[in-house]
Order: sequence, then structure tokens, then C-alpha cells
Amino acid sequence: ANITAQNTKNIKLGLVTIKIMSLKKIYVGADVGSSRTKVAVLDPDKHLIGYAIKKSGIDFTATAQNCLEISLNMAAADRNDIAGAISTGYGRKNVTYAAETKTEIGCHASGCFLYFPQEITVIDIGGQDNKIIKLDKAGRRTSFKMNRKCAAGTGAFLEEMSARLDIPLEEMDGLASRSENMVKLGSFCTVFSATEVLENIRHGKKIDDIVKGVFFSVIKRVLEMDSLTENVVMTGGVVAHNPYLVKMAEELIGRKPLVPEHPQLTGAIGAALYAMNAGK
Repeated sequence: ANITAQNTKNIKLGLVTIKIMSLKKIYVGADVGSSRTKVAVLDPDKHLIGYAIKKSGIDFTATAQNCLEISLNMAAADRNDIAGAISTGYGRKNVTYAAETKTEIGCHASGCFLYFPQEITVIDIGGQDNKIIKLDKAGRRTSFKMNRKCAAGTGAFLEEMSARLDIPLEEMDGLASRSENMVKLGSFCTVFSATEVLENIRHGKKIDDIVKGVFFSVIKRVLEMDSLTENVVMTGGVVAHNPYLVKMAEELIGRKPLVPEHPQLTGAIGAALYAMNAGK
């Protein structure tokens, strides 16, 4: 009785077309970042049944549409099954299939609390910004801080350093983990750090030691943004592709951070949860 007209399908039987109710109901969250677009599909029990991650590119609308189609295919569903859709992120207003938008802070908080329903501090390291979000044991946000004005400590910083070192971005994690004598960088600034990297190369420092120094710079920069509570959750694309950063964080804070199964999807999952709650 609660299934809307959106959740109907046309079935053709011979010469007669009848309309039947679809038993599938799904919720979609789209997180359109400046670097990557993520879409998550949840079933009514809040299980992740479909998702996609693509470079955002220059056409946010088209990328969001593409990610939706990939996610629906994974979920064995179609657009008629969508009971609600919400978008978030830098390009959230470019998602044509979203009924409304929500803030990144709210979506990341909601997505993380789904998997870790306790008092937590969320550290999200993204392509262009970092976030530290504190939640109480009921999932209410108590504070948050963002780093938007500087690329230091973000995925963009790592991309710049990989270009300076002339190594593929995906190889940096392995190089850092093999380092035995880290080269510390004195500056957080991307421009000055690049100069330091070149100086260290000129002086014959090993690439893996320099990369570990770059990783240390990222973690130190993020951790200095705010104090942490006992339970720390790390998310974001940088965390998803560079697990050694989590190990470095553990060494610095003295306890093992929690990491969700899909750390890059927490914002999209949180948006899907908002869509689900909007229908109640």
C-alpha cells in the first residue's frame, strides 16, 4: 500500500499490457566530488547492493548518470525501483535524478555511523579537502572542521608529489611501506614541499624514503586539524587507495583506526540513508 507510482512496471502479456507493483524498493545516494563521483544503492535493510566510482571529469551530470546506471546494474534493479535519491558533494546540484541535496558533513557522518554506531571521530581525506567530524554515541554531530583553502594533506597533494617524483600514484603506498629511513618534509605547503622533494632527489635520497615523508606530511597535517576521541574512523579515496596511511595514523595516535569496507563510499551511503529516512 505504501509503494508509490514510481515503483510500478509495465508487463506485456500477448496483446495486453498490465501494470504491476514492483516488490523491489531501493535508495540512491550520489556523492559528486571535484575528483571522483560515487553512487551507492541501498536496500530497505540498509545493505549496500550496488555502487560505482568514476572520475568526475568536466561533465558532472553525465558522470552521475553513468555511475547510477552501473550501480543499478550491480543491484539488479532499474530506475523504476528507486524510492528516493539524494545527492551531496561539490557537484551535488548537477545530479538530475536526486530529489534534494544534503551537506557532505551530514552524509559522511550518517554513512560512518551506520557501520560504527558509537561515539566516533571521522577523518575523511578527500581529493581536494579534509574533514574531521565528531559524533556522540547517538550519532549526533558535536563538531566538525574542514580544510578547503589549501591542498596540503589531500589527494591533490599526493598527485602533485607523484608527478614531481615521476612515479604512478598507485605505486606510492607500496613505496612508503618499504621505507626504512623516512625523509621528513619541513613544509606543509604543496609548492614548498615540491621544492623539498626535488632537493632530496638531488641529494640522492631514496624514492621510498621520500614518499614515506610525503605520507607522514599528509597524516600529520590532518591530525593537527583537531583533537580526536577514542574511536577514530578513517574514510575517503586517499584512505581507500593508500592503506599505509592508516598504519601511520595508528603509530601516531597510539590506537588502530576503524576503516569501513568501502571507505570511499561513506558520503554516498549517507546520502542514500537520508533518502530512506525522507520517505518515512
